[in-house]
Amino acid sequence: MAFSKIQIVGNLGRDPELRYTPNGRPVTEFSVAVNQSTKNQQTGEWVEATDWFRVSVWGDRAERAAENLRKGARVLVDGRFRTREYETKDGRKGLSLEISADTVLPLDRREPGAEGTFTGAPAGAAAAPAGRPAGFDDTEIDELPF
Repeated sequence: MAFSKIQIVGNLGRDPELRYTPNGRPVTEFSVAVNQSTKNQQTGEWVEATDWFRVSVWGDRAERAAENLRKGARVLVDGRFRTREYETKDGRKGLSLEISADTVLPLDRREPGAEGTFTGAPAGAAAAPAGRPAGFDDTEIDELPF
């Protein structure tokens, strides 16, 4: 069995959207912008580039993400990665960078007394069998209601 694993650190591009699949399973979707600075070798100027990732969080984690995250929040996302080709309304082809998140950690400082971070599994949860990430479900992506 093969899978793609990815970790990114970036900022939410919009507030999370919590929805439910037809069978009642919660899923939250949001976008994360990852900025990179590279130096142009010819001009010596720094050039900013942004990659956008579409992140889906499932189950209890979806509800916590929708409650705790807001546009602009800095997060670490760990999960499974895949690309999906699509066609725009004007006929151009595009490529979507998608992550099904196992873990989402808010990285912004919180005010004293604020609640802590959350991850994909509760503390002490059993590890996934070898070669298969925790919470992996082949049908997750196909269940997206949008």
